[in-house]
This record gives sequence, C-alpha cells and structure tokens, in this order.
Amino acid sequence: MNESSQTPEDAQLANKVARLGEQFRPLEPPPLEVFPSPATHHRMRAEFRVWHDGDDLYYIMFDRGTKEHYRVDAFPSASRLINAAMPALMDRVRVDQELRRRLFQVDFLSTLSGELLITLLYHRKLDEAWMTAASALRTTLRAEGLPVDLLGRARKTKLAMERDYVVEQLQVGERSLTYMQVENSFTQPNARMAQHMLAWTVDCTRDSTGDLLELYCGNGHFSIALAPNFRRVLATELSKGSVRAAHHNIAANGVDNMKIVRLSAAEVTEAIRGTRPFRRLRHANVNLETYDFGTVLVDPPRAGMDEDTCEMVRQFDRIVYISCNPDTLRQNLEQLHSTHQVMRFALFDQFPNTTHIESGVLLQRR
Repeated sequence: MNESSQTPEDAQLANKVARLGEQFRPLEPPPLEVFPSPATHHRMRAEFRVWHDGDDLYYIMFDRGTKEHYRVDAFPSASRLINAAMPALMDRVRVDQELRRRLFQVDFLSTLSGELLITLLYHRKLDEAWMTAASALRTTLRAEGLPVDLLGRARKTKLAMERDYVVEQLQVGERSLTYMQVENSFTQPNARMAQHMLAWTVDCTRDSTGDLLELYCGNGHFSIALAPNFRRVLATELSKGSVRAAHHNIAANGVDNMKIVRLSAAEVTEAIRGTRPFRRLRHANVNLETYDFGTVLVDPPRAGMDEDTCEMVRQFDRIVYISCNPDTLRQNLEQLHSTHQVMRFALFDQFPNTTHIESGVLLQRR
C-alpha cells in the first residue's frame, strides 16, 4: 500500500510496527506477527463522565493533551450495542430526577454474544426509590430491544438489578469458550483481538509437555484456552472478583485439569522458592512439588514484572509473555535475554486509533 492510499489507522499501525522493530532490534527477535483490528466498534467496554448543564445532561470525555472536556453523543470505537444504548439511556435519565441526581459516570460493558451491563455511578446514597426508577428504566430499554442489565454504584454501595456480570462467548479454533466478565474487573476490551491473542498463545504452546503456571490470570482468560495443551494448569490471581469469575469459567468450560489460587506474583515467587508456606495453596489442595512446570504465562500490569518475579520465571524452559507496555516488556526481556531467546513476537492492535501497543512474546531457554 502506498502512502497516499493509507488510512490514518494504517499509518498508526505502521508506526507501532516500526517502534517495536526499533525498540527490540538488539534482542534479535524473529519477524513481527501483526494482528490488525477493525477501526470501529472494537471496544466492548467504555466509560464516560456525565456533565450536568442546567436541564441538559450528556456524556463527556477529556482531551489527554489539554485536559479539557468535550461532549460525546456517539463513540464509534465502542461496540454497536454500546452506541445504540448511549442515547437511549441518556434520553431517559435526563428527564428522571431520581436517576440523574448527582450521577457522575456511566460505564458500559458489552459482549460479542449480545449482552450489555450498564453501571450508573453516583455521589449520593442509593435507596429503594433509585431501585424502583432503575427497574423501570431497564424495562423500558429492554422493550426497545436493548439486552441490558443495570447496576448502581455509590460510596460503599453496589445495587444490581439482576447480576453484576456479562457472559462472553469467544471462538478459538473449533472451541467456543464461555467467560463470565464481572463489572469493575479487568477483561480484554477488544473481544475480536482477544480471540486472536488466545489462538496465538494456543499455537505457541501446542505439543507441550508438563504443566503450565500462569501469573496474573484474571478470570482465567488464557489458562482456560491453553488447558488442553498441558497435563495440568495452575493459575494465580490476587483479585477476589477475578478469582470468583475464574472458578465459574473453569466449570462453565468443563476444564478438569486446572486450579486457581488467590496469590500475587510476589507470593507465587516465595512459594516456588520454598521461602514461605501459604495456607491458600493447602486449602486449594495444591502441592507444588507434584507439578512439572515447563511453561509459564505472564500477563502483568503496565509496570511489568518486578525483578524477583522476572528472576523466578527464568527457571522455566518456555515463557509466554503478554504485554500492554513495550517499555517494561523491554526491561524484563533484557533481564531474561541471557538465558532465553525470543522465538515469536506479535503485535496485537488492541486499541486502534491510539498509540497503545499490546504485544506477545514466546521465549525459549537457550
């Protein structure tokens, strides 16, 4: 494609590819595998502040450069379901004093499978009057064809009409995987890209031997997809909400060779080194000495792995690293480079129209 025919999205993706190529060249990675995303309707979740302007009420976002707010009536990056719900919701909240009073934020969580959860956040106490108004709102929206559940949040309060989660269906090869995604917990925002990421990690670990350890597993997103490639899987996560969702997802997908334990990455490091026993491992009937870990998958936050965790994963023959920050990824790979070689390198364009880069790396012991 010549430069004159490039769309802004094409040019931005090309810039991301160039940045990764330059930043990681000293580590001698193989050719980059690039997974582009649709430019619109790719985000399954969105959050908007709410602006009160006399009798008017509308969504706003903030310019990252100037920090000034601007009105948002539609958000093409978000799913079609979110875009359909945005005006329908606001039109009704705007004229309902019980629903609009001290409302300051609206969060949308949707799925490819056609579910939508809307959370209304308030700077006031929520009571039965709010529940009655919210229930009527949900009935109206459903009558208009919007498959919506509503949830209200205020300080130390969460009121759900029916449930606080959606259920997503992701296709990975011939498998259809089911994931409970709990409100206010981390989930992959771009569901179509999540399918590419799962398929890529499954391919990276095909024909594996031994067991898999996953750190920062969230709701079991990767572990559940990878479980058939391993004898056994042990997944760890600190968030109680994510652990609850992971237990549900393990059962929903009929995975019988996987356990999840609520441990931080630092605690896993202590447990594997034998420097500290953990009752949570014993209560989950997990004996680390019976595992034959050959592969570890890490999907850390933007800060990357701390030095001790990075040193611990060095003992594994194979490391699958999912990163949302190329800078901390580069730092971690520099620590691992003396013992492990980059075998595969992927760019997942999770957030088109932004400079954000999501990437995947497969490392093998030299």
